Amino acid sequence: MKPRANLLNFEEARERLLAAAAPLSSIETLPLLQAQGRVLAQAVTSPLNVPGFDNSAMDGYALNVADLNALPDAFAVVQRIAAGQTGTAIAANTAARIFTGAPIPEGANVVVPQENTQDENGAIKLTHAIQLHQHIRRKGEDITLGGAVLAAGQRLGAQHLAMLASIGVASVSVFAWLKVGVFFTGDELTEPGQPLAPGAIYNSNRYAINGLLKQLGCAITDYGIVRDSAQATREALQRAAAENDVIITCGGVSVGEEDHVKGAVQALGVLALWQISMKPGKPLAYGKVGAADFIGLPGNPVSSFVTFLLMARPFLLKRMGAQEVPLRYLTATADFNWPRPDKRREFLRVKLEQDASGHSALQLWPNQGSGVMSSLAWADGLVDLAPETVITKGDKVRYLSLSELLH
Repeated sequence: MKPRANLLNFEEARERLLAAAAPLSSIETLPLLQAQGRVLAQAVTSPLNVPGFDNSAMDGYALNVADLNALPDAFAVVQRIAAGQTGTAIAANTAARIFTGAPIPEGANVVVPQENTQDENGAIKLTHAIQLHQHIRRKGEDITLGGAVLAAGQRLGAQHLAMLASIGVASVSVFAWLKVGVFFTGDELTEPGQPLAPGAIYNSNRYAINGLLKQLGCAITDYGIVRDSAQATREALQRAAAENDVIITCGGVSVGEEDHVKGAVQALGVLALWQISMKPGKPLAYGKVGAADFIGLPGNPVSSFVTFLLMARPFLLKRMGAQEVPLRYLTATADFNWPRPDKRREFLRVKLEQDASGHSALQLWPNQGSGVMSSLAWADGLVDLAPETVITKGDKVRYLSLSELLH
């Protein structure tokens, strides 16, 4: 059975969404310690070599070996070179006591770890075979002068900041903060800590979406709960559009009489994408309200969470200036049966655990309903299942790691 004609397939919807994501034009310069999580606006090349000089990779002895096939009984130790010091040239068949990171003295062509030597009255004997140039880190072997270090569009993590610091870069040009306004629709929604009226539910989506946006490094304005009113919805959208680059809502984009978000977006701007052939998460919407992008997430908490990770997250990353937003798949063995194929593309909550034989395999949360938040709190991945596909225990399946999608 094919999906209904008015439903976009997952790949087409994702491609259309990403095609609409224009990187910010505003750029600022930040010191490294303030650049964590930001996206580089300009490529960085190295102003120097790393290392800047040949240096020792070990605590030990730098030797000037004249002939590897005619080694002396012992090498006289003629000097000591610590990190930060510069030694002098050493003669053939002599040694310098050297420490990790210290410059290799002129003439030296081997570094021997101290545990592979014996100290005898100011000289050392070798206890292991050696090779020329061993344990010497060459000038520029890590990073070369003028070489590309990081490309524009790289989201900066701690490892990138450390690398930039290692070449003496003190500040970087990054895209400005992406301003995201969020609100949550529904008369049934109640904030945690407040008593629940009959028929009411706690607003878990607020904490999920805010947390996900914080992990991305967005500048968030949370407008809270907007009640089920066409006028209140329009007013919230207008305010959010005036103050943000992107608006994200939860709920109100389906076809019910109390779903006012879709109609309000159409009245104020344009709705370019609606309803995706995916499960969970069909009622996902994209459009524009004024100059701001609009993403309408489903109201069911699992649907909202999954569609954010698979659709909204890559869109926001691209808006932030990131160049690479692929879905990176892993392959694992299913330790479950899935005999109920759906016409839509499904994303099943799973966890990679050891089976009875001690082999790693994917376990399935028994209730895959779109309102079952316990499945997300338990899961560490999503099986990506093509439409009309069954799974038999032992099958190889592809899945997405939640740890990567979340971080």
